[in-house]
Amino acid sequence: MSAGLVGYSSSEEDEQEEEEERGGRSGSAQGPRGASAGHPRLPVPAGLPGDPDPEEVVSDDSARHGGRVRGFPHERGNWATHVYLPYVAQEEFLELLELLVSRARTYVPSVAAMEEFHLSLSQCVVLRYHWIDPFVRSLRERLATFHRFFCVADQVKVYTNHNKTRTFIGLEVSAGHFQLLELVSEVDRVLEEFDLPTFYKDPSFHISLAWCVGDLSSKLEGQCLQELQDIVDEFEDSALLLRVQWEQIRCKSGNKYFSFPLR
Repeated sequence: MSAGLVGYSSSEEDEQEEEEERGGRSGSAQGPRGASAGHPRLPVPAGLPGDPDPEEVVSDDSARHGGRVRGFPHERGNWATHVYLPYVAQEEFLELLELLVSRARTYVPSVAAMEEFHLSLSQCVVLRYHWIDPFVRSLRERLATFHRFFCVADQVKVYTNHNKTRTFIGLEVSAGHFQLLELVSEVDRVLEEFDLPTFYKDPSFHISLAWCVGDLSSKLEGQCLQELQDIVDEFEDSALLLRVQWEQIRCKSGNKYFSFPLR
């Protein structure tokens, strides 16, 4: 069995290599809880800033995106949104990644290395454009008191996304789980304000390293997984390399990025 579902939409609007870590199970975003309590909801005005042109043609041809399949339908004015901890890869980390991908390809030749790295604090959810600013303000308020912290990500695991359309190799966190749960708790409260899906219960926090199209977890687990773990355990200075200090939280909504520095 693979180590749980990864909260990844299958395209993340093709601007970010999944995340991970993200689910996007609701087809459209709603307003904050209580926004319409006792009052009829006003219609959303057409032509909001950031809305695509009404005549713009949206293509969902998976062949253009490495075989990835959109996790939720494209709708005009919907912005795929994701909260995460960004990880900046050092040269040594990329050397380790190269070794892991090379070994994984002996079992699944289509495995590809991720180009960017992060640890997810939310699924991929859908926001309407006019909710982005209040969503970000609420995040900023709830995350303002958090301090920088360390975690260790050194356990190789295999994951699949919700639709079983992609498989991932990741490094699961073995230390720092409590602090991550505290962050997720606050992010979840913001998501609940906007009637959006919260993060997974009992999440497997991890940094995704590589991916491939389809559910190929059975080929990557067992002997392959053990060999990948051996590479990590035997890599020079891996204990220091995989001890990560998180310094900021980031929110990506469509092509917009928002940073929340930790104290």
